[in-house]
Amino acid sequence: MPLPKFPKPILLTKAALGTLAFVSALVILSGLVTIAFSEMRRDANWIDDARAGQAARAAIKSFQSRLGATVRDNAIWDDAYLRMQSPAGAAWAYENWGKVSADYPLYDVAIVLTPTLGVLSAYKKGIAFDPMKDFGAGLLRLAANSAATEPAASTAFIPTQEGLYVVAADRIQPYDSRPEVSTLHTLVYAKLLTPDVVGQLETTFDITGLRLAPAPLQEELSMPLLGPDGRAVAYFEWPSRLPGDQAFAHVHGYLIAAAMVLACIFAGLLRVGIRTAGRHKNDAERFRLRASHDDLTGLANRTGLAEAFDKRQLPAALAIVDLDGFKEVNDAWGHDVGDSLIQGVAARLREAVPEGTVARLGGDEFALLTDPGEMSTVAARVLTVMEREFVIDGRTIEVGASIGFAYPEDGCDRLELMRRADMALYHVKENGRGHAGSYLPELDRDRAMRTGLEDRLRKAIAAGEVQPFFQPLVGSKSREIKGVEALARWRTEAGPVSPEVFIPLAERSGLIDDLGKLMLRQALGAAMQWNGIYVSVNVSPSQLKNPRFAEDVIAIVYETGFDPRRLMLEVTEGVLIANPEQAKRSMEALRKLGIKFALDDFGSGYASIGALREFGFDRMKVDRSLVVELDDPKGLKILNATVALADALGISVTAEGVETEKQAEALFCAGCDQLQGYLVGRPMDVLQFNAFVANRLATA
Repeated sequence: MPLPKFPKPILLTKAALGTLAFVSALVILSGLVTIAFSEMRRDANWIDDARAGQAARAAIKSFQSRLGATVRDNAIWDDAYLRMQSPAGAAWAYENWGKVSADYPLYDVAIVLTPTLGVLSAYKKGIAFDPMKDFGAGLLRLAANSAATEPAASTAFIPTQEGLYVVAADRIQPYDSRPEVSTLHTLVYAKLLTPDVVGQLETTFDITGLRLAPAPLQEELSMPLLGPDGRAVAYFEWPSRLPGDQAFAHVHGYLIAAAMVLACIFAGLLRVGIRTAGRHKNDAERFRLRASHDDLTGLANRTGLAEAFDKRQLPAALAIVDLDGFKEVNDAWGHDVGDSLIQGVAARLREAVPEGTVARLGGDEFALLTDPGEMSTVAARVLTVMEREFVIDGRTIEVGASIGFAYPEDGCDRLELMRRADMALYHVKENGRGHAGSYLPELDRDRAMRTGLEDRLRKAIAAGEVQPFFQPLVGSKSREIKGVEALARWRTEAGPVSPEVFIPLAERSGLIDDLGKLMLRQALGAAMQWNGIYVSVNVSPSQLKNPRFAEDVIAIVYETGFDPRRLMLEVTEGVLIANPEQAKRSMEALRKLGIKFALDDFGSGYASIGALREFGFDRMKVDRSLVVELDDPKGLKILNATVALADALGISVTAEGVETEKQAEALFCAGCDQLQGYLVGRPMDVLQFNAFVANRLATA
């Protein structure tokens, strides 16, 4: 029986097996390369999109943070808080914020809202406008949110007819205390996202094709811009650059060859990835630096100062430096010169503090962080370098510096250290400026006493407890009563408080306008019974700087029914430089009503002949310092020259501080037509003055 036949086995040679293995490996490798390229394409697109998204978030956060930091620097300000509580708040807000909006690069709009969210002041590019019409309910919601975002400002985007604004709001409050929120005004800054602003963000954060859109397109990348209610009001959108697609399209025809050089391509892509990661790291570092450093000077800002303080291993002493005369430079030469001066000051502070930290806190205020043992030496070096003149654009500019510093005693933290340094600076500026002083516990006690006295004064003004006393003004020859000067007197249960104490306190605390109106109303009410004599009332330079001063005086005159021709307002020589244009406008408005003006304390200050002629005073009151020198021949000559000057200008003269008949006779001979002083009569209340007048009539 024949054996069955089986098919012959197929025998593969080693070469065939090698070829098959190579082909299989090539197929597998080609597939892997294809898959790898596909994955790399997708990953490259995703990485670049993620980078762009991160950059967009950084751009939005940077834009909001910068505006928020700016509004917070201006809102946490003792002087601003006090001004907002006074009738002069709107004018002060315009001078410090509204007017600046005309050309300030960080914001276009400055708004101040009252505690009840009414509009106290609103300026866009330096021009008044209605913020509710432009920003609507979003502005009120943002302002309401600002109380809940402590210790940072509340920021959001609000669409308007002009376009999209980034808006920041913060409560105006003192630096070292937190009053009730219901009493605080709100400061709002807004910056319009113009094409130029968006273009700057595009360049700075490397987001090609960045633009604003009301709603995102599905095929575009986007980032929402949130309004005050947390909802998107607009979007940043931009096209994906698709770097992976571009690379894949370029190498698609070379996939077979790419398998042979896969390692090289992988190395190249790895390098691209490393470079991209490095760029991301650099972008993050630039953002960190911008968040912690001042753009103008390159110094650390408040955030950078806090970081430097926290990084120190050993306790640090802190100094706050405030420039003396910087505002005058800005007013005289403009903000460009002011910015150049700030940069020059920053360079000198670095020179004086090579081993410590120098920071710019805002405006013309700087901070120094150094070892406690070096602080007094550093302060002396700063004062020395600031004595040198600055030369800017051919102009020679001189500014000084006042320095307050504090040591890390009692384990105080950074905020307490800054508060103490600020207290020391305030004390230095109160005592002549131009020097350095250290914090002492007595400063807190003094401030607490002043705060308590200020609160008592505020209540006393509201209750009408500050009363006018009246000192007679008599003819130098006839000794008949020609007028009275109303002098403020404050009597408390603990005894009288000197006007030399409470009047400067009223000026510093913003109470001077209320005190002035109270005194004027009471003085005119009392003088209604004294026919034939005029009433002279003192006016602070701070009152004359208030644009509403003339309006308030006229309202009180009409309210009391007093004859304005019997009213004379006394102003000191400080008016001639405090705000001469505003003072002149107020004086001219009141003169139209018949009210007269006297220049008080002449001879104790710096009035010039030109200023006397320009302001057109009706009467000059010679200071007591000239009267007491009449026994000296030189003093008598000075008095005669003063009276001759007044006579040449057509100004009548009253002599103050007359205490003896000899002085009265000399003053009459010199040409003074009125006398005032203890020789004539001391300051008296209404009842005492009525008795004084009755006694004069009885003995006449």
